Amino acid sequence: MATTTGGGTNTVITDASRGQRLRRLQALQILVLLAVTMAVFSIARPDTFLTVFNIRGIVQNTSIYAVLGVGMTFVIITGGIDLSIGSVLVFSGVVAAKTMDAMGGQGWGTALAGAAVACGCGLGWGLFNGFMIAKAKVPALVVTLGTLSAALGFAQIITKGLDLRSAPQVLVSKVGFGNVVWQIPTLSVIAAVVVVVGIVILHRTRFGLYTYAAGSNAEAGRRVGLDVDLHLIKVYALAGLLAGFAGILNLAFFQSTTIGGQSNTPLNVIAGVAIGGTSLFGGVGSVFGTVVGLFIPIVLQNGFVQTNVQPFWQQVVVGAVLIAVVYVDQKRRTSAQRGKSPRFSFLKGRTR
Repeated sequence: MATTTGGGTNTVITDASRGQRLRRLQALQILVLLAVTMAVFSIARPDTFLTVFNIRGIVQNTSIYAVLGVGMTFVIITGGIDLSIGSVLVFSGVVAAKTMDAMGGQGWGTALAGAAVACGCGLGWGLFNGFMIAKAKVPALVVTLGTLSAALGFAQIITKGLDLRSAPQVLVSKVGFGNVVWQIPTLSVIAAVVVVVGIVILHRTRFGLYTYAAGSNAEAGRRVGLDVDLHLIKVYALAGLLAGFAGILNLAFFQSTTIGGQSNTPLNVIAGVAIGGTSLFGGVGSVFGTVVGLFIPIVLQNGFVQTNVQPFWQQVVVGAVLIAVVYVDQKRRTSAQRGKSPRFSFLKGRTR
């Protein structure tokens, strides 16, 4: 983006350095929260919680959420929301399963074709979301709530409401339950690659810079030549593409299209993104923080099961943390707009 000389340049540099310090501080706070959570359960169940088998399960259970979380991070940084990712995941998995079944159902060629179809389906839904939001000016909440219902409805029409279980064996054995080396799941390695690519795009490319600009001040972005509408379409297309890709991973892991099992997926991912430091008001966030934030609900659920606490408490704790995070973020933004330091001492470093 263009900058001016003198005071203008200094302002841009100062804002950039503040943003970097904010992201580092948020990442540190989230890591501390995750470490404390794991330490509590490790003390409560030292014989089972920190075993290789249990940690592998936690990582594997977070992998699909991480893929969805990358796309959601971009969307929320722009100040938007996408409630449709769970239904898009299901729809993409259904169409991919039908395609692979029609091709014979086995072999890497069939699996790759299914992956391409799933990604294409997700991309299509993402483009539709982006166009309706950016060009038709329909609120993101309304558009994605509509596509949530439509995508799930189409999936149920195609399958008559019954889950499909026709994933190629190679997809299940090599991707869903396979290991790259030792006890490192292939599924998690694939998710890690998506996360790393997301980090690079968000923090090292113009696409990422434009994403922050669209969420921080869309009008200012337009004045320096950014086509905000086109960029929003691209961001929602990316989120849809990753939801489609998550659909084929979900099919590999669960060996089923899980039509009735994704109702809470959007809320869980949004909660993880927010807990990870991405502001629901837009303009602030990181993919790394999102991944750490997504681990927290999974660790809570796992720990509650092992300590004989009803896992439903996980939703209560995550909900409380989410409300607290948004409240603190709102107070920080209000204080920053007034030019004052937040009254929370642990937030002072964010505004200096």
